[in-house]
Amino acid sequence: QVQFVESGGGLVQPGGSLRLSCAVSGFTFNNYRMSWYRQGPGKERELVAYITSGGYGANYADSVKGRFTISRDDAKNTVYLQMNSLKPEDTAVYYCNVYLARPLPWGQGTQVTVSS
Repeated sequence: QVQFVESGGGLVQPGGSLRLSCAVSGFTFNNYRMSWYRQGPGKERELVAYITSGGYGANYADSVKGRFTISRDDAKNTVYLQMNSLKPEDTAVYYCNVYLARPLPWGQGTQVTVSS
């Protein structure tokens, strides 16, 4: 069965960094574009970034461009999100999923809180 296990979140001060990981199982990982989403308090879930199969290209939401980097390790069935220069508005639960019009069942996500 499909499973997404996100980790690496935590409490960080503004300007700090975190690296999120998402371990994936239950489907042929390297065949799919992968993505990170986030859902802030009182907000709808939004796309943060996605990466192509093979990792040859990536795209980012304007709000994180230049600060976040998505990457993948197909040998480990894992997708990463390196987050630098974090801002309070980045506070959210972060989720990974395939990048499709119809996402697969969501994992539990990992909480990122940016606060002094």
